[in-house]
Amino acid sequence: MVKKLPFLLTIFALALWVIPASAFVSGPFTGTGTFDSLPVSATATFITSTDTVEVQVYNNIANPTAVIQCLSDLGFVLSTGETTGSISSFSAQERDIASGGSYTTAAATTTNWVLNNAVDFGAIGAGLKLNDLGSGEPENTIIGQDDNNGSGSYSAANTSIAGNGPHNPLWFGDAANPVTFILDVPGVTDATTVPFVQFSFGTVAGNNVNVPLPPGALLMGSGLLGLVLVRWRRV
Repeated sequence: MVKKLPFLLTIFALALWVIPASAFVSGPFTGTGTFDSLPVSATATFITSTDTVEVQVYNNIANPTAVIQCLSDLGFVLSTGETTGSISSFSAQERDIASGGSYTTAAATTTNWVLNNAVDFGAIGAGLKLNDLGSGEPENTIIGQDDNNGSGSYSAANTSIAGNGPHNPLWFGDAANPVTFILDVPGVTDATTVPFVQFSFGTVAGNNVNVPLPPGALLMGSGLLGLVLVRWRRV
């Protein structure tokens, strides 16, 4: 049975700044909320340069309870209008979480993530979406840290995470160790910014967490508060 719950949240988008080597940083952007009393929160940063978008993304929730708290897709719109690209490379750690919450870690060598092109974000326009929600129960959704900052276990995890074959291995990402995607996006320049970000959590496809940022609102040296429309779906 699919559950839905709409409500409003706020986010804080930090200042944009220029970094060396002709690249531009948009973010970090954070989407945060709760559903069924479970917190969710993820952060993404975008670094644009000639024909390239680097995406650094991580989960802020330590020792989660259920897979609904794992990040499953990340949509975004580019200020220069590009809607076509591909994943060039990625860097991530896999965590295979056993029954009881103990886990093993290895470098990810394959991925279920794809880059969806020409994704319609309604009034915001079209963009791109990094998406882990293919057919069946997805592996590689992005989980946060364990219960002891990398030296413990996922002691609070229920069977949707711990010992769950269809969902393991998950990808691990926190602020110190983000999951990184390098995207080939022809037409992007070091002046391209990201005016809209959308986070989704769980295992059922849908626009679960929308983070709309008004076009032109991200100004050099300034921050903003924005409203977030949230719609959750899960089995």
